[in-house]
Amino acid sequence: MSDKPNKLSKFWRELKRRKVVGVIIVYATTAFILMQLAPLLEDSLNLPLWFDTLVTILLIIGFPIAVIFSWVFDVSSKGIQKTESKEPEDLSEKSPTLSLNTAAPDKSIIVLPFENMSPEPDQEYFSDGLTEEIITDLSHVHDLLVISRSSAMTFKGSKQTIKKIANKVNVRYALEGSVRKSENNLRITAQLIDARSDTHIWAEKYNERMENIFEIQENVSRSIVDALKLWLTPEEERSLADRPIDNIYANDCYHKAKYEILRFSEESLERALVSLQTSLDLVGENPQLYAVMGYAHFQYVNAGIKQEEHFEIAVDYANKALKLDPESAEANLTLALVSLINGNLQNGISHINIALSNNPNDPDILFWGAWIYFQVGKNSLMTQLVERALRVDPLNAMIFMTLGAIDYLEGRYKMTVENCLKAYNMQPDNPMVAWWYVMSLAYDGKNQDAISIVDKCLKSPIQNIMTQLSHFLKLTLQGDLDGISQLLTEDFLATARRDLQMSYHIATWYSYMGQIESAFEWLDNAVNRGFINYPLMNKVDPFLKNIRGKPRFKKLMKRVKKEWENIEV
Repeated sequence: MSDKPNKLSKFWRELKRRKVVGVIIVYATTAFILMQLAPLLEDSLNLPLWFDTLVTILLIIGFPIAVIFSWVFDVSSKGIQKTESKEPEDLSEKSPTLSLNTAAPDKSIIVLPFENMSPEPDQEYFSDGLTEEIITDLSHVHDLLVISRSSAMTFKGSKQTIKKIANKVNVRYALEGSVRKSENNLRITAQLIDARSDTHIWAEKYNERMENIFEIQENVSRSIVDALKLWLTPEEERSLADRPIDNIYANDCYHKAKYEILRFSEESLERALVSLQTSLDLVGENPQLYAVMGYAHFQYVNAGIKQEEHFEIAVDYANKALKLDPESAEANLTLALVSLINGNLQNGISHINIALSNNPNDPDILFWGAWIYFQVGKNSLMTQLVERALRVDPLNAMIFMTLGAIDYLEGRYKMTVENCLKAYNMQPDNPMVAWWYVMSLAYDGKNQDAISIVDKCLKSPIQNIMTQLSHFLKLTLQGDLDGISQLLTEDFLATARRDLQMSYHIATWYSYMGQIESAFEWLDNAVNRGFINYPLMNKVDPFLKNIRGKPRFKKLMKRVKKEWENIEV
């Protein structure tokens, strides 16, 4: 699949804007009338026999002249004027957005974080785990739009009304509740609310033992399905009843691990691995646990922490999961990501497609799938995944950051800033979000604003490879080569050289500074690692202006174009 249909639609819009289509229609109509009149005039006025042929030839010759004239010039009340060319960002389609002005789908719900009423505050993971389990259960029902965990969790502890929350995420229903856990005793309340009418349509209280938690989860999910009058397929019935980790205590540890992974620090990842190993010790081989173990190890790689060690372990656990469950969405996601780092994009695309087919509304899979398409320059496919992600995860900063990346690919730099700013306002301490916001400002020529954001990032308690990249860009904008040489530690270089996207951006920054040889060194590395976004490199990225005319660049682009055209998506 390619972006050709998208290019054709842009060309068609430009033809209409320049009034070429109108001229063609008028010319064709006039020509038809003249060709019908020519023989009549020839007979009635005793004109030469070749008269009608001459008229036809003149009309054929005049056609391309009229088309070219209409493309270049515009005839209006002000006279004949040259038609102005629009910038690429004006001709491109608008950035995908989530429309919250339309009515919420009838079959749509947000599961709000269950309130932790337990005496021990460290039971927070349990109430969050129950929330996640119900979200997962309901997500298997294809006729129901379920807001993802990450967007739902933004309302944790919120005092906003149900109606306001539902409007923010564009759903009709909301489930809220509370959990009180004391030793093995559970007290759970749940109520389903129609936000449109602000009425309760189902409510229940459960006083049970811990060992009955799975039955409670299934009961809540089925009660919602019944209340919303949803019909379940046999496969959906099985999914509601299925428990991938059927040991209460192993499941407890699993949710502790998921809670820690989402905190994205080295210490929290270590705690996650301990909890996952405890789960494995309790239940033995388990595809779900193996898959999440692999994903946790990949997060070390993603953050640039002990990459070599954790990379191999991530691959090993993902493969173990696939042996037990070849369709595991989580395992295929992890293998897609490690394939990306290994430079095997075709393999990465195959794995992400399997993950998407088995879990089409998982925001993590949609997010990473979009970024895989970013590397290979398939903008329309990237946009499709981001639009789907927005529907299920409308308050996720990373999704808005990805929207900004799409705008960047299309040369819409003001929109890049707008979307990256939204993401930054949501998560100012997220180093990846901050990095993209800094880049967006630089692409829009707001260098001093970009430098100011980097200075804030360098004071943040959360520091990783993304913070270093932001620092690199600041030094680039200042032309500080000495500062850059001090930043390039062995660890930084090893991490950046392994990552195709980091390598690409570093290449563009060296190009911006006029460091031609370094720019080509990093660009060659990016392409060799699998970065083949031909449209971005060949035309769009303004930072490559200093090397785009070089013979070496043109030779490299011939190779990139061939790989870009031949990649199977």
